[in-house]
Amino acid sequence: MAKKVLKFGGTSVGTIERILHVAKIIKKENDAGNEVIAVVSAMSGKTNELLKQSKTISEDFDKRELDVLLASGEQVTSALLAGALIKFGINSKSWLNWQIPILTEGENSNARIINMSTSSINKFLSEKGVAIIPGFQGISKVGDITTIGRGGSDATAVAIAKIFDADLCEIYTDVDGVYSTDPNKIPVAKKIDKISYDEMLELSSLGAKVMQSSAVQTAMMYNIPLEVKSTFTARQGTKIFDQDSIDYTKSVTGVAYSKDDAKITLVGVQDKPGVAANIFEPLSKNQINVDMVIQNISSDQKTTDITFTIKREDLLKTIEILKSNKTIQYESLNHNDKVSKISIVGAGMVSTPGITYRMFRSLADEKINILAISTSEIKLSVIISEDDTLKAIKKLHTVFDLD
Repeated sequence: MAKKVLKFGGTSVGTIERILHVAKIIKKENDAGNEVIAVVSAMSGKTNELLKQSKTISEDFDKRELDVLLASGEQVTSALLAGALIKFGINSKSWLNWQIPILTEGENSNARIINMSTSSINKFLSEKGVAIIPGFQGISKVGDITTIGRGGSDATAVAIAKIFDADLCEIYTDVDGVYSTDPNKIPVAKKIDKISYDEMLELSSLGAKVMQSSAVQTAMMYNIPLEVKSTFTARQGTKIFDQDSIDYTKSVTGVAYSKDDAKITLVGVQDKPGVAANIFEPLSKNQINVDMVIQNISSDQKTTDITFTIKREDLLKTIEILKSNKTIQYESLNHNDKVSKISIVGAGMVSTPGITYRMFRSLADEKINILAISTSEIKLSVIISEDDTLKAIKKLHTVFDLD
């Protein structure tokens, strides 16, 4: 007998028929003698529908009330799934975030789970009950409902697996695992049977939408076994495991991309200690995440050009902050919001010579210009023109034998 956390995404519970199908998956686990905690997302499209409703009232809808509104989507799914299980003769019960409670800290729409009570749910599990918990939400120390960001049901599931000391956390979605790149764009993409936490963390943070990166990070910190699998097929999924099990013989595991980036260059910045801090500190205070940073010092070592990337939605706000920043001096500010980030990820990159050359040569052969570069031990990312995205993915996928 094992204790399992099963997380079902929005597409898995998108209709009543699908909720009934999910109930059958859970029933099978329960019949096998496993203790099951199911974590559910809102039905697909529901969160966007609720957001739209809030904007019809105000474009600046109160954040506290927005969290109350958005949290209702997962609560609806919880009740429907518990009801479906009861229909199938399974002892099941839904818990809302405040009933457990799931304790969070941080601001509305971006809180994080810090703890939760386990006694009542563990007692229910010991009585062969199936517990249904809404993902994406919790309750603050002052009793306010909070949400933990889009895609936060993954983070909820992993946190529950940690706190309840589960043997396995399974992430059910509409694909049967993690692929070497987006199979919707590249039909020859292949499913990855096993991947390390490190590789999965890089892929998820770089745009692969199978799992939320914060959930992978938590699983890696506490060595929680993960498996991504399909709700709709019985095929084996992708197992995500610890560093000791990495296959170093494979140089590149996958190709990821994101098309929501923008690039900013400050030309002729005065080169002196503290300049970089003066540029990026106001951005940090305004919750703007900076990704790649490249600095080129002039030959006379008096000025420097600083290039960095941000999310496209933050471009106008970033430009406004930079132009109003009186602590920095520069000759001009250039920006480009028609760029994308292409990345190759693989644990074997660190021990395989020539990966960087092969990537750059491949892009050059396709006449794709590289605008910025960022590297780590298991990742190599470049910024290119958005128009070249698909061509770059196809080329790299072929060059690194991922087809």
